[in-house]
Amino acid sequence: MPSHEELVAHKQARINAIHRMDPKRTALLIIDMQRSFMDPKASLAVPQAWDVVPPIKSLLEFCRKAGILVIFTEFVASPTVPCLRVDPFGPEHLPAVPGQPTGWGVASGNSNPGASGPEDPATIDGLKPLPTELVVRGYTLDKFYGTPLDLALRAQDIRYLLMTGIMADLCLGATLFSAAMREYRVTALTDCTATMWPNILEAVNDIFGRKLARLMTSVEAREELEEQLKPGRSTP
Repeated sequence: MPSHEELVAHKQARINAIHRMDPKRTALLIIDMQRSFMDPKASLAVPQAWDVVPPIKSLLEFCRKAGILVIFTEFVASPTVPCLRVDPFGPEHLPAVPGQPTGWGVASGNSNPGASGPEDPATIDGLKPLPTELVVRGYTLDKFYGTPLDLALRAQDIRYLLMTGIMADLCLGATLFSAAMREYRVTALTDCTATMWPNILEAVNDIFGRKLARLMTSVEAREELEEQLKPGRSTP
């Protein structure tokens, strides 16, 4: 009978083989790297998100040069699409009341379409999408739900997903779960995902790695893609 360590190694080797990326069928997903979650004055600011900007930006530039599909997502909230993520779980997403204070826990217009300033739902300038790149705006944590994301991926024969962005335990996590349920081969980049608390990020990555996705760093993912892109190299 193989030892526990041998069984773990065999399982990981199988995961790595099945998830080995074909650049022509791979997409980089940048989840919710928005001003409304990253501006220091935003009602729902996530300071930790800035820590992952450099590796995401480096991978983004690589994918653009290599011709690898890039897709951005942005969370939006509107009174015309009422949902539990806004009321009661996200009062900050309710439209701000003129003359009333804004901030965490109160109506602030966070991520409302058309909002300006710190609550603007647009992707930050440092990762600004190109005019030719798809930006999927969703009203829920799962960016597959009620959006054209799955259609956009399948229409381009995408099978492998590189998952980056925020928050690992909310929007990114929900989207990753949804991708895995749709049988996409997901690679979660551990240096390109963030949330508010290190212990939560560690726990989420453990869940991802056990049942849903392959865990890699952005450097490791880039090296794998570069190997596949070498002239004369056959793809998976």
